[in-house]
Amino acid sequence: MAASGGEHLRSGKINLGSLRDFYRRELLEILDKCNGTKALVWDEALTRPFGLIVEYSLLKERDVEKVMSLPKENEILNPSSVQNIIYITRPRLELMDLIASSLLKEDQRGGFRKEYHIIFVPRKSLLCERRLKEAGVHGSLTNIEEFSLNLIPFDNDLLSMEMEDSFKECYLENDMTSMFHAAQSLVTLQTLYGIIPNIYGKGECAKHVKEMMLRIRRELDGLEPQITPQIDNLFIIDRTVDLLTPLLTQLTYEGLIDEIYGISNTSVRLPPEKFINKNDPSTSDMEFKNVVLNSGDELFAELRDRNFSAVPSVVSKKAKLITSQFDERHAAKTVGEMKNFVSKLPHLQKARTELAQHTSIAELVKEATDSEEFMESLHCQQDLYKGEDTDSVNPYIEDCIGRKEPLVKILRLLCIQSFCNNGLKPKVLEFYKREIVQVSDHMCTKEPCCAHMCFMT
Repeated sequence: MAASGGEHLRSGKINLGSLRDFYRRELLEILDKCNGTKALVWDEALTRPFGLIVEYSLLKERDVEKVMSLPKENEILNPSSVQNIIYITRPRLELMDLIASSLLKEDQRGGFRKEYHIIFVPRKSLLCERRLKEAGVHGSLTNIEEFSLNLIPFDNDLLSMEMEDSFKECYLENDMTSMFHAAQSLVTLQTLYGIIPNIYGKGECAKHVKEMMLRIRRELDGLEPQITPQIDNLFIIDRTVDLLTPLLTQLTYEGLIDEIYGISNTSVRLPPEKFINKNDPSTSDMEFKNVVLNSGDELFAELRDRNFSAVPSVVSKKAKLITSQFDERHAAKTVGEMKNFVSKLPHLQKARTELAQHTSIAELVKEATDSEEFMESLHCQQDLYKGEDTDSVNPYIEDCIGRKEPLVKILRLLCIQSFCNNGLKPKVLEFYKREIVQVSDHMCTKEPCCAHMCFMT
């Protein structure tokens, strides 16, 4: 679990550090219900989000001696001689099977007596509890708790629920559970920052969330804390209002880093070659460079939303400014002037480190954006959303299929073309389907290709 200081959360329009502190207190209260030493067994999808809420050092103060990932089907948990094993998991049936298998293996091993607990995030699930009963392990659980981690504070202006399947659940499966969680999380915000006086919803699901928020407030019947509102307006926008934007390539600095390398919970793993320091032997064996991207990094806060074409000029100006500030030491003649320079030195050294880091990142991104493959894909997207030749087979998409480009890239381009043309003509759709399936036949020899599954209907 990564440590997270959280100071950057307190520097925005509202202090999101308060939300982080709220979640932290709730988690520690749950852990305190388990007396004695503890081992935490994590659903891997939750480790990074929890790393933004609580540091491992704080968990150790609560007698947490070991932190492990939930073992796969044939793996064995090795929690040593702790008194409590606490599973922290999302309410997924497949995860219940893994937990049940792990728990049964621990019982069979015998030895030091342990108590078992489950913390569901963000809510308990009757179906999951039933699955545990069917597996014969429900009675072995001392505590079954829930930890309502809904809105995860990533930055001083960014909260995320990390519910990647919510759109599919709402519009394909007609399951509005995620919208209930959204409403609950916004009610939690109101308990910390005051009742939001003006709430607007655009789109069917957005209006649904607004109605649930108002209903929950009526049920509280005035019991919510009386706090001066810190948020004046809340705009809830349904993804259906703009289906196109997520399909297009992001062109901001942060967006391109995410497009090329993938940002996960404010962290990104980058190739190490640009970060190797010849004067530091410890960097020569780096497998990757892990970089945390949030507003605690002043240069990143300035660069993140700029179009990438503007990044070099900003970095250049920053470099000149830092150089000039370091040169001030030569002009310092009195003790007072030297003391003033020394007081600024830690900040200048931090700024120089950030500059070197983002110069390296910008070089990596530029190498990718200068490639012929990237430019061709970008031009294809631009032609499609301008409405050029959207009703016929696109030559670039056809070439991508022939070159066996990643299927996600191909389907992304197809979705852009379909959206911009209000659907694909039957002949065009059939052509794409046939080409993808034929290429997939040559690629797949053992298992059905995902392309077959996509086009079965």
